[in-house]
Amino acid sequence: MELQDFLNEWNNNSPFISVETSGSTGTPKTLLVEKEKMIASARMTCQFLRLKPHDKALLCMSLKHIGAKMMVVRSLIANLDLLVTPPSKNPLADITEPLNFVAMVPLQVYNSMQNPTEYERLKRIEKLIIGGGQIDEKLEANLKKFPNEVWSTYGMTETLSHIAMRRVNGHNTSHWYQTLPGINISTQTDGCLVIDAPHLSEKPIVTNDIVEINANNEFKILGRKDNVINSGGIKIQIEEVEKIVGKYLNNSFAISGKKDIMYGEIVVLYYTPSTHFSQEILDTINNELPKYHKIKEAVCIDEIPLTSNGKIDRGSLRNK
Repeated sequence: MELQDFLNEWNNNSPFISVETSGSTGTPKTLLVEKEKMIASARMTCQFLRLKPHDKALLCMSLKHIGAKMMVVRSLIANLDLLVTPPSKNPLADITEPLNFVAMVPLQVYNSMQNPTEYERLKRIEKLIIGGGQIDEKLEANLKKFPNEVWSTYGMTETLSHIAMRRVNGHNTSHWYQTLPGINISTQTDGCLVIDAPHLSEKPIVTNDIVEINANNEFKILGRKDNVINSGGIKIQIEEVEKIVGKYLNNSFAISGKKDIMYGEIVVLYYTPSTHFSQEILDTINNELPKYHKIKEAVCIDEIPLTSNGKIDRGSLRNK
C-alpha cells in the first residue's frame, strides 16, 4: 500500500512530493521537494553505479523517507526491476532471487550478517549501498571480504538522498567520500560541510557534519556538530568515543551526554542486555580513551532507541 500511495503521488499533477526528515537530531519535519530534482538525483546515482535496464533492485526501507522514495525513482528512471519487501531488520529473510542493487541502513546489514543464509544472500548483491548512518568499524571489516561492490553513502533528505559515496571494499577502498558529478563542497568556519548542488537545491545546504576536505573534492566525516558533549569545558565528539567502544562491544550500544552538576555534562555509555559487557571491558575502553573522554557511567537499557529509518535517536538518549 505504501508503494501504491507513493506512485499515486508521483504520477499526479503536482510538481512536488512530500518527504519526512529522519528526526535523528530533532523533531521530524515534512518537506516538499521537486520531482524534477529527484529525477536529477536518481540519474546521478544510476550513472555512477552503472545500473542497467532490468537490473533487479530491492526496496526494503520505509517509503516515509527519502532513501526509499529514491529507490523507486531510480527504478522508474533506469527501468530497473524492483522487488518490494516490507521494511524490517532482516530484509533478506524471504528474498531468494539474485539482486543487482540494494540500499540498506547499517542495522539491516548487521542483522543480515548474523544469519548464515541471509549472509550469503547479502554477499551476492552486486551493488550494495549503505546509508542512514556511519558504518561501525567491525561491520566494515566484515564487508571488506565481500566479492561485489559495497558503498557507504552520504546524504540527507534535503540533498534528495546521497551526494557522495565511499567504497568500502575492493581495490578502491577509501576513507574519503567521493562527491558525485555536479556536487561542490566547502566548509564553514566551524568545520561544518556546505554542499553546493544547483541541480538538487537552489541554495547551498549547510550541514551539521564536521568534515575534512582534500584536494580532490572528497571529504572525511569527523562527527556531527550536535553530537558534542561539553564536559568541564572539553568538547568531546560522540563519534570518536563510539569508534573506540565499537572495538569491544557489538552494535547494541550508544554514547550520549548526561547533565552533571560538576562537569556540566558527562559521557555515558548505554548498552542492552544482549551486549557482552563487564566492568573489565569498561576499564579497557577507558584506558584507550583520552583523559577527558572517559566514560563516567554505563547504563543498561532494554533497547537502543532508533528513529524510523534505523538511526540512533540521539534526542531520546539525551532525555534518559
